[in-house]
Amino acid sequence: MGTTVCPECDGDVRPSDDEYVCTDCGLVVAADRVDRGPEWRSFDDGPADGKRTGAPLTRSRHDRGLSTTIGHGSDTRLTGRKRRRVARMRREHARARIATKRDRNQVYAFTEVRRVVGALSLPESIQEQACTLFESAQNEDLLKGRSLEGFAAAAVYATCRVRSLSRTVEEIAAVARADERELRVAYDALNRDLGLPTGPVDPREYLPRYANALDLPQHVEGRATDLAATAVESGLATGKNPSGVAAGCLYLAATDAGVDCTQADAADAADVSPVTVRHTYQALEERRDAPDDAVGTVAVADD
Repeated sequence: MGTTVCPECDGDVRPSDDEYVCTDCGLVVAADRVDRGPEWRSFDDGPADGKRTGAPLTRSRHDRGLSTTIGHGSDTRLTGRKRRRVARMRREHARARIATKRDRNQVYAFTEVRRVVGALSLPESIQEQACTLFESAQNEDLLKGRSLEGFAAAAVYATCRVRSLSRTVEEIAAVARADERELRVAYDALNRDLGLPTGPVDPREYLPRYANALDLPQHVEGRATDLAATAVESGLATGKNPSGVAAGCLYLAATDAGVDCTQADAADAADVSPVTVRHTYQALEERRDAPDDAVGTVAVADD
């Protein structure tokens, strides 16, 4: 309201609820009937949040979650011809939601992505990003002649690699409908054609999970982290299975601390062979036993 003076008696005009009233003569100068509060009502026996704005958009659905479905809640009150008509409407509506082969492939692949993510207990953000990555692969025509299941599993694995989550190809292939070969072929295509920002896997990413599986104390995991950092910096981990390097570091740390942990146990936790664990263990032992000048010479040569 622009004025604060009553046009009738020149008295003071002050707001009262949604009206502007003269304090002298009682004239209602203006009224603001717009309710700027929330559009929902709160009830004692209802939910605290009564917003009616619908679910948020999601990339894990081919239609971004915007489509609707005809439910079954009212079927009990329908009989005869009406029940058959509603069933036919529901069937045709479901078909109309997936109009093209592209949509059908997305529905199948996104369902597989959600299943793999759930089986591995990964966060929902991984699911969203993996579905986006699959859609990018579809836009680049990378799916021709290849397995949808393989690309769905590869999208999950690639997302874990990009987000630095410790999941191996074997772990994802164990819960996916694609075998390890299909997963690797699809991942190679994603990494090559989409230019994913993935680098070598750091063995330290696997240490918390493996230490928890082996029931090792915290100080052993901390010592294994230092050993893994040494292996990476010195080049001992280059070209080796990061899971095996992590298992070897845990075994060496447990041995130094006098904690019961065999090479076979460490290998089982990392899903590698005991020979792989032994090679990492021996390499770290040789480096630790090497003279200081030899270690320094290696460091200078690496620089």
